Amino acid sequence: MPGMWWVVGVVVAIVLVTTYLTWTAARVDRLHSRVESAARALDAHLLRRAAAAAVLAEERYAVELYAASRIALDAEGDEREAAENDLTRQLRITPLDPDDQVAGAVIGASRRLGLARQVHTDLVRDALSARRRPLVRLMRMSRKRERPRYFDIDDPTLDTRTGLSVS
Repeated sequence: MPGMWWVVGVVVAIVLVTTYLTWTAARVDRLHSRVESAARALDAHLLRRAAAAAVLAEERYAVELYAASRIALDAEGDEREAAENDLTRQLRITPLDPDDQVAGAVIGASRRLGLARQVHTDLVRDALSARRRPLVRLMRMSRKRERPRYFDIDDPTLDTRTGLSVS
């Protein structure tokens, strides 16, 4: 009978380790899924802000703002961050009155973009942290997912009184 308890103990230990490994793998996968969702939301907010800025530029005949917004709308890959930062700089030097409907759309889109960027950054940080854990690396739990990367842009929040950044 004493040998029986040893077998039960080994089986319980194996079940616990397997459960922990399964939970950890599911968590890593869930974090990566959330990063992908946040990246899609961030992309949508970037497009909305650029489109709103293009409308504002057309209304005010602001050639440089229009060019920056068109470049941001058309940019892909690695050039996207630079294009978005250029659009942010153009918006910061543009006086924006929150009572103006078109300027209000740009201000609102910039605020929502700031929130989307923060959510994306937080999720990327969490996913990268999970990927760095020794057990995750040892068991190669993140091998089927691409390494998440930050979207490095300036704070897009605008000061509605002067067109300058709040930061």
